[in-house]
Amino acid sequence: MLPGRSIFRYMRLLVVFARFSLAREMAFRGNFVMKVLLELVWLLILLVFYKTLFRGVDNISGWDRYSFLFFLGCYYTLEGAVETLFLENFVEFSELVRSGNLDLQLLKPIDEQFLLSFRLIDWSTIPKLFIGSGMMGFSILQIGHPTSFFTIVIFLGMFLAGVGMAYSFLLMLSSTAIWLVRNQSLMELWWLFSTLMRYPRDIYNMSWAWPIRIVFSFVLPALLVVSVPAEVIGREVIDPLWICWMGLSSLLSIIFSRLIFRRSIACYRSASS
Repeated sequence: MLPGRSIFRYMRLLVVFARFSLAREMAFRGNFVMKVLLELVWLLILLVFYKTLFRGVDNISGWDRYSFLFFLGCYYTLEGAVETLFLENFVEFSELVRSGNLDLQLLKPIDEQFLLSFRLIDWSTIPKLFIGSGMMGFSILQIGHPTSFFTIVIFLGMFLAGVGMAYSFLLMLSSTAIWLVRNQSLMELWWLFSTLMRYPRDIYNMSWAWPIRIVFSFVLPALLVVSVPAEVIGREVIDPLWICWMGLSSLLSIIFSRLIFRRSIACYRSASS
């Protein structure tokens, strides 16, 4: 099949998955509304944290009031993209292995990684995408400096690289379910990864925090996922070295996670065997 036709096919499948997931959510509307309300409560907590943080100071490690709000908007949007598209799929992956339902998924004529990554779309977290984008748009207006087309392209590229890094980390964690069957304890590492994403890497400038900054910038670059794209517009910082390293890290993590996933599937033993 030609690459273009294959991409079009997978895009159509993604639309089908989204429609199926929406129908499933609407079957339990009360639960859906509750999930949306909880997301809004979390946003309120985030904004209270922001207001409290800047009550007595105007600048935190080089981030002023509105550049930090842009950072929070970027984090909220990226987290929303991850939770909407594939977080639920990876959380449930171990249950597919334990119950034997993974057999059915592997028999379908579609790339296993694509199916297991995107078959469930979480519609309750989509508001995060709009709210986070709104926070970024408001911050840009308050910051006041002009944003060029080149800057926007760099930002979008780094944002997608951050999504790719988060996706790869989740894929590697969920793949361990093939060997461990139940890997909930390992999945808790995702929340550590998410927590590190939540704050600018500049807050780790103290001497005692340098080991944290080095490990989570070069070994497991969680500190770059939001900081690098947010700096591009929020602080007008375009550092070619960090941008190249983030792009390379994202590409390597996607390739490495793909290899781990393929290895785990090769080691899988059918529940009927």
